[in-house]
Parts: sequence; structure tokens; C-alpha cells
Amino acid sequence: MKALILTASGVEDCELFYPYYRFKEENIEVDVASPEGEKILGEHGYSLEANLPFADANAEDYDLLFLPGGKGPEKVRLQPEAVEITKRMFESDKIVTAICHGPQVLISADVVRGKRATCWPALRDDLKAAGAEYLDQEVVVAGTLITSRYPPDLPAFCREVFAAVRQAV
Repeated sequence: MKALILTASGVEDCELFYPYYRFKEENIEVDVASPEGEKILGEHGYSLEANLPFADANAEDYDLLFLPGGKGPEKVRLQPEAVEITKRMFESDKIVTAICHGPQVLISADVVRGKRATCWPALRDDLKAAGAEYLDQEVVVAGTLITSRYPPDLPAFCREVFAAVRQAV
């Protein structure tokens, strides 16, 4: 199993690190991609070295996509390579996960139409306008799409992500 995290500086630190280290605990190989392959600086000052730029990430190489929240997704969604990776992974029925503002990338990739999902409360109307059925729940599973609202939802989010991983293996 191999996971790809698409993120950028401004990411919500705990939404990046909590799943990142859980992936590693479960022996899932993880690549972290940023716009130019640069170091990611979180909202609360923690940093993580990305190991590749978006342009070098190939959707076919991964089984799972993770889009953490915070302010990073505002930058990620403006990168055509990141949007295309998201679209290709979603269309290939790979596990696609997003928390907080991460669904902004899903909206830009136009993959939420007709899907149930959740997000940071302030993005509710954006998700609805993109054609999704918004649910105010700690985690929403819609096939291979898994979404959550914010940091307190991380335990439920990871529980569902790893249930999907076990089912996929």
C-alpha cells in the first residue's frame, strides 16, 4: 500500500502529522508532495520535508490520496498537476481522503458531484454548490471517498481510512 499526501505551507499541522504518522505505523509507504517539492510549514510552526513536487507525482503509483486541511488546500487547488492527480485517483476508484479544507481540492477536481461528504463548516456551501450532499458528521464514507470536518474528528477519520485500507488489501 502506498499513500500520497498533496499539501502546501499553511496546512493544519495536526491534520497532516496525525495521519502521516499513522500511515507509517501501519507500514504504508508515504510520499509527501508540495507544489515545487519544497518543505511544508504548518500553521502552528511544525514543518515536514516534501519528497517530490506535484509534477513528479504519478497517480498510478498510489493506492490512497490524502488531502489535509488548513490554508494549504487553497494553494494546492491552484496547481493543475494536483487537481489532475486528484481527478485520476478518484476516477480509478483509489481511496481518496480529505479533512477540513482539503475538500477544496476535490471541488476543484470536480469529483464530488452526487457524493456525500463533509468539510470545515465554512466550506459547506461550496461543497453543496459543487453538487455534493453535505453532511455535518465527524466522518462521511461514500464508497472510496472519506471526508471529515476538523481536528477533533481525526480519530473517527483515521478509523475509517484504515478500515478502507484493510478492505483494499
